[in-house]
Amino acid sequence: EPTVRTELMEQIPPIAIFLQESRPKFPTAFFEYLMPIVVRYLTDVNNQVRKAGQEALLILLEHDLIAQSDIENKVCPILLDLSAPDSDDEYKVEAVNIICKMASMLSRTTVEHMLLPRFCELCSDGKLFQVRKICAANFGDICNAVGQEATERLLIPKFFELCSDSVWGMRKACAECFMAVSYTTSPEVRRSKLSPLFISLISDTCRWVRQAAFQSLGPFISTFANPSSAGLYIREDGTLSIRPSTQDVNSNSCQPSNNITFMSSSTNAT
Repeated sequence: EPTVRTELMEQIPPIAIFLQESRPKFPTAFFEYLMPIVVRYLTDVNNQVRKAGQEALLILLEHDLIAQSDIENKVCPILLDLSAPDSDDEYKVEAVNIICKMASMLSRTTVEHMLLPRFCELCSDGKLFQVRKICAANFGDICNAVGQEATERLLIPKFFELCSDSVWGMRKACAECFMAVSYTTSPEVRRSKLSPLFISLISDTCRWVRQAAFQSLGPFISTFANPSSAGLYIREDGTLSIRPSTQDVNSNSCQPSNNITFMSSSTNAT
């Protein structure tokens, strides 16, 4: 009964947390009994069961409850199978969504070697625009997960493709995450490649794309500033913030704070 499997999956994270706290008494219980259930339910025939399994997986990763070996040998292979070109459309959309969400919770090496090649393929998926839309909406997070070298070598060409996609929602999503992508690149790439690309978005034929680009203009310009002198920094939640210098704080101690926060990306691309 699907409702039973769904309810069971919702109980996995609290049980796993309990086992972690009692590890001396249950050293291998999670890996031997619970982890195989989580992996199996990622491919369940019922949509609600799969959704519960995906949510459980993210909670387990967030609490660092899954061993690196299990991530690489059990979780990633399943997601790669589900996101393969010949996979069922519904499974593929779910797989790319979970790949994007878990990228920030994994090591850079794991993301770059196991998930990044598939993500690049999905950015060019000509069959499902929903897949490209998810990739575009989460592009900044993937760039942040793999770092500058992989971003410039592999992701920037895909970003150019998405920025010129025939579906305006894709271009809008790219405009919304432009700052996060720019922040991950070198000053030269920002100047020579991303600036002309941004101009194309701000001149787009669709007013929704232009509006999103104008809203990202300030955050994009801020990535050209010197972080040491401008006080720019990226928070853990993915937002770019400007911290006043000590001199400014001392000279304006009676004035309200002028901190400005820019969202690095949008959770949804319309």
